[in-house]
Amino acid sequence: MAEHDEILPVDAMQRRLKEVRSLLDRQKRVESLLHRQEMPRHDLVETLVVKQHHSELTKKLDTMHPADIAYILEALPPEDRLLVWDLVRADRDGEILLEVSDAVRESLIDAMEPKELVAAVEQLDADELADLAPDLPTEVMQDVFSALDVEEREQLRSAMSYPDDSVGALMDFDMVTVREDVTLEVVLRYLRRFDELPDHTDQIFVVDREEKLRGVLSLSTLLINDGEVEVAAVMHEHPLVLHASDDAESAAQAFERYDLVSAPVIDHHDQLIGRLTVNEVMDFIREQSEEELLAQAGLREEEDIFAPIMDSVRNRWAWLAINLGTAFFASRVIGAFEGSIEKLVALAALMPIVAGIGGNSGNQTITMIVRAIALGQIAPDAARRLYRKEMGVALINGIVWGGLLGLLAAWLYDSWALGAVMSAAMTLNLLLAACIGVTVPIVLARLGRDPAVGGSVLITAVTDSGGFFIFLGLATLVLL
Repeated sequence: MAEHDEILPVDAMQRRLKEVRSLLDRQKRVESLLHRQEMPRHDLVETLVVKQHHSELTKKLDTMHPADIAYILEALPPEDRLLVWDLVRADRDGEILLEVSDAVRESLIDAMEPKELVAAVEQLDADELADLAPDLPTEVMQDVFSALDVEEREQLRSAMSYPDDSVGALMDFDMVTVREDVTLEVVLRYLRRFDELPDHTDQIFVVDREEKLRGVLSLSTLLINDGEVEVAAVMHEHPLVLHASDDAESAAQAFERYDLVSAPVIDHHDQLIGRLTVNEVMDFIREQSEEELLAQAGLREEEDIFAPIMDSVRNRWAWLAINLGTAFFASRVIGAFEGSIEKLVALAALMPIVAGIGGNSGNQTITMIVRAIALGQIAPDAARRLYRKEMGVALINGIVWGGLLGLLAAWLYDSWALGAVMSAAMTLNLLLAACIGVTVPIVLARLGRDPAVGGSVLITAVTDSGGFFIFLGLATLVLL
């Protein structure tokens, strides 16, 4: 981070966004006014006014953290976004490209010349370059790759060789290593030679001459012990170690469980090749959470809120088409009971309640199951226990809330039989929602698919159709 970067809280960040928008709007108004007026040296005046606004905006951007600039860029429409992007200092472009969302990053990269892209990313570390590589043009990556030294090339190849959801894809190559046969005083003198330590350095990694990990030396241990003590005497010989091929989600759970700041990463030869830090883990968790939220709504990928209409249509159409089919099926269920609804109009007023409560309950169930799967809490033989538990919850909720709604329906329509049908239908639909809420994510997980994908869409479809069928079917049998 630059010395003058200012990290802003959320409310201050929103105020800064308003200030940027205000400057942009003011510039547009002034330019529009100047265009309508005739005056001497019109072009010179207009140029000076534009430069004044740009200078003010540039000063604001220079004091902000790259992540905050990324936030502003994501909140601006394309034409304003590109104007602000052009005002950002060139030496900060790479950091900001790392921070913006994938969709916005594509629009920024498309607006840059190959030379600008090379200049922006060549100052990034190998692990950061690997993050950007999929979005960069091939010719840009070739130029950047040729400009790296041998060690950085190998690191970049290594980082790009691992799957996106592995520890190797997230690890950082920037770390501090020492030998176990040196004293703590030697380690301290070695650290003083650094201009600054790598971010999130809470421990130093102890390796042998073959770069195999021997242990870790925490900074607190280094500072509180006598300088004449050797590293081997005070290092922790059995730290938590990650393999580059490990699943990133499992590593994130380990960081949360053990409150880690960093952890060593080794290869299949037990050689230290990097470290995983808490900031990378937090970014991974955030991205996973966003992907799950999008998947539950049936969205295939993250979407720029100012994306072209057809891009958004392509992102959303698939599950909307499925939802259209399920909605049509639900309408056919209702159509099959048109005669019953004509004879007892109260059915039309009450059946959305049965379907709505079932959908809400099912979404609660599927959310809990998806979370448990993500945390690795569901063993292969746990399905039967989960069914029993969720069916029990649904049964109690059905008896309690279904009973209350049944009493309300009986009072409103002066029919105890209708109230009994309402209670029974509510209970049965909640049981159906619980069953589907457990089944869908478990089946998807066993098939190797994301258990969150389209879950809410499927639950809504089943509880709507099932709720209508159960309620109208029972009413037809009992009341008519």
